[in-house]
Amino acid sequence: MALNQEIHGPAPWEGAVGRHGPFQRVAVLSDVHANVPALMAVLDEVEREAAELVVFCGDLTWGAEPERTVQAVRSLGRRTPYLCLRGNSERAVIDMARGTRSPGRPREYWMVAQHTPAVVEFVAAFPFSAIVEITGLGPVRFCHGSPRSDTELVTPGTPEDRFTRLCADVEEQVLVTGHTHLQFDRMVAGRRSINPGSVGLPHHDGRPGTAYWAMLGSDDVELRQTRYDVAEALAAGPRLGDPAADAIAGLLNSPPSPAEIIEEAEELVFSD
Repeated sequence: MALNQEIHGPAPWEGAVGRHGPFQRVAVLSDVHANVPALMAVLDEVEREAAELVVFCGDLTWGAEPERTVQAVRSLGRRTPYLCLRGNSERAVIDMARGTRSPGRPREYWMVAQHTPAVVEFVAAFPFSAIVEITGLGPVRFCHGSPRSDTELVTPGTPEDRFTRLCADVEEQVLVTGHTHLQFDRMVAGRRSINPGSVGLPHHDGRPGTAYWAMLGSDDVELRQTRYDVAEALAAGPRLGDPAADAIAGLLNSPPSPAEIIEEAEELVFSD
């Protein structure tokens, strides 16, 4: 996709970016993609680690089991506060469910049908971004793609000049993004760029059945990995009739390497 692709930033109904905190320990999960076994395993660990807030950086429900995913998040909320941000897949679900965007591929028709009106209402309330005050790190900006578009690809290979441009309207010195399904923590253009990785569909060199996330707090940034039963995740798609079940199985069993994703992402810059 070209660099002049349409920018998908905050929705018209959004006002100033929400501010939250301060918190001592914040767990960050992104790109769950409705992989319930992976999500449950990570949430068990998050609760054992006594996180004070859980931030979801988008693409929560676009996968095999949207309703069970939302139920898990709401159940978490009875014990630990959470904050969900809107990814490009939430935007797609909302637009298709409301008829402002037409489904194209078979999986898009199927995916919209898996999102009940209650689930659509739930994800429609997600803001584009948020700022969380974290002890030891200060104010941290969270979003899905970048501060200017939910489709922008930020990777460990993003050059300094582009990173400077995408942060042009951001005061915070720490930026946490998702979208690329890559876990990393780097300094670039005088700021800290963090991606917790993907819970549900990570791009990685590790074993199948590994979910990636992060813990932010006074002890700095901890990049985490949690093991889960990948066989259960693999069974969900065929059981529910997901048209992309075979493709998802391939991504779970043999994902592209970080090096491959970085090369592709830095060529595309934006991708939906």
